[in-house]
Amino acid sequence: MTPLLLGLSGLAITHDERALFKAADPAGYILFARNIDTPDQVRALTADLRALSGRDDLPILIDQEGGRVARLGPPHWPLFPPARRFGEVFGIAPVTAIEAARLNAKAIALTLADLGISVDCLPVLDVPVPGAHDIIGDRAYALEPGAVASLGDATLRGLRAGGVVGVIKHIPGHGRAAADSHLELPVVTADRAALEADFAPFRALAAAPMAMTAHVLYQALDPDACASQSKIVIEQTIRGTIGFDGLLMADDLGMSALGGTLPERLAGVLAAGCDLALHCSGDFAENAMLCETAPALTAEALDRLVRAMAWRRAEGETDVAALVARRDALLVSAA
Repeated sequence: MTPLLLGLSGLAITHDERALFKAADPAGYILFARNIDTPDQVRALTADLRALSGRDDLPILIDQEGGRVARLGPPHWPLFPPARRFGEVFGIAPVTAIEAARLNAKAIALTLADLGISVDCLPVLDVPVPGAHDIIGDRAYALEPGAVASLGDATLRGLRAGGVVGVIKHIPGHGRAAADSHLELPVVTADRAALEADFAPFRALAAAPMAMTAHVLYQALDPDACASQSKIVIEQTIRGTIGFDGLLMADDLGMSALGGTLPERLAGVLAAGCDLALHCSGDFAENAMLCETAPALTAEALDRLVRAMAWRRAEGETDVAALVARRDALLVSAA
């Protein structure tokens, strides 16, 4: 198995992709809108990926946050609110907001599990500050770390109860970034004391099964490398101060915040201490380049992967419409 989470080109595995994936055995896959058409098509695709890998617990990821980051939507799937909606209610009625966030996440998870999708890249635990780039924006629950932690915890619990693994992101915090890491490397100049507030939600949820790194350079932590490629940040802050011991994946290798070739980017995030790396484009040539140079998954990373996929505990109500109705009633009650 190789430490890659790869995107696919379309609605089904192509002949070339099938041969590549069979030979390289990536740790998992991530789906985007280009891979989504109808429920039956998505179920067929995820079943094919599992059969190809020979693993029932294959990580098949998606970004289904709600709001503007949602790969599933009408007419086949419901819209879900952005994280900020729950933060707004938290400011009025915290207990109500926490329960609404839990119900929302469980409804998302049941929707995904029905399609054979096993991992949702949620919750976003970033804490935005005034003047930050809007790439996070309403994807964040709130501006106060305690509220973010509480709503993030509720979301993780909802995902787990719906049978899906959650991913806390973007560790150790993307909220201060004044640039979009898809386009350039954000540089955060805040001192260590200020960054402690950004760490707080991640520290509170350090027992989460998976986390995704931030392609952000924090001058106070490591002036020479962004978090995804910094052994200092991963060892001292993510694994140390924050105390996260779950599966750590690097955000998309294709993002312009990283320099060098794709194989060099992969080598950099693995050397820094990431267990896996995302590559999202679905471009066959890029996937082939990474598969040709990727090392074998380490025993430690494999153990974390197995533990993370075993974290799911599907239980309780399974009616998505009923969960959504209860969520909406709570959100309205606090208006």
